[in-house]
Amino acid sequence: MRLGLALGYWGRGPDPRHVPLAQEAERLGYHSVWTAESWGSDVFTPLTWIAAQTSTIKLGTAVAQMAARSPTTTAMQALTLDHLSGGRVMLGLGLSGPQVVEGWYGRPFPKSPLTATREYVDVVRQVLRRQAPVELDGRFHSHPYRGPDGTGLGKALKPITHPLRAELPILLGAEGPKNIAQTTRIADGWLPLYWSPNRPEVYETSLADAPEGFLVAPMAQVRVCDDVAEGLLPVKTMLGFYIGGMGHAARNFHADLMARMGYEEQARRIQRLFLEGRREEAVLAVPDAFADEISLVGPRERIAERLESWRKGPVTDLLALAPDRESLRVLAELNA
Repeated sequence: MRLGLALGYWGRGPDPRHVPLAQEAERLGYHSVWTAESWGSDVFTPLTWIAAQTSTIKLGTAVAQMAARSPTTTAMQALTLDHLSGGRVMLGLGLSGPQVVEGWYGRPFPKSPLTATREYVDVVRQVLRRQAPVELDGRFHSHPYRGPDGTGLGKALKPITHPLRAELPILLGAEGPKNIAQTTRIADGWLPLYWSPNRPEVYETSLADAPEGFLVAPMAQVRVCDDVAEGLLPVKTMLGFYIGGMGHAARNFHADLMARMGYEEQARRIQRLFLEGRREEAVLAVPDAFADEISLVGPRERIAERLESWRKGPVTDLLALAPDRESLRVLAELNA
């Protein structure tokens, strides 16, 4: 099982720890470093900044939101950074949800998410392989554009720049069972939002047809500390926000996933509290048991014991949301 460092997205401003953490992860032998975006900092600019100050560590997006860019724009950014970094890019893509897609990007959330994802990946693949001009008569993506409001002058094109790697790895941040199953057919890997090594049955059917070499790269908060309950508070804060605030009351993929993992009653309560403005209560309503099983928190010995369960399943890459150098070091030593 390889290790990655997940840095997430910025809060109020740039986090001055990110570049030093990425450099430390590279020194410790971590395989990859990952950035993210929501509705603030973008995913590619910080990754490019990190690329310029590292030399070997792989560079991943977890995730680049599909609604933020046309698929050709995403492919251009990926192939550009891949050249500049010497072939280190791993392109993680995610559809996000209706609240973000319509509220932030001002676009309709696709009525058929699986089709929209499949078309997006198809176009990105065409650009990166550069075998012919990009052409797709899709439901959501049309190249060239042939809509009734177009000029009709569009011409199929292939990139001027020759991509460094035709098979640059593409991973998808999928949550629903059908979306995960499709991911095993059209992508090189999967980026689970929550992963519990104690509940392999949650994803077993969806991953049944995954090909050899398919990447499974979940994120997990990693924190070396003496007090487990205190160490779980950041995990619960993240979960409270995603389950309560990252989606509409009637359609929240993160809450639905928590429900499928055996915590339906708690997920709905967290949603209700968050939407009522009772955010602190929503965080405290996150069960310690759920926060604990999707993270690695506590003394070194406890993390070492729990890490073994992560190794036994299909996880190929553990992406650590680690806030400090010590946690990064301890995880690297335990995984050696």
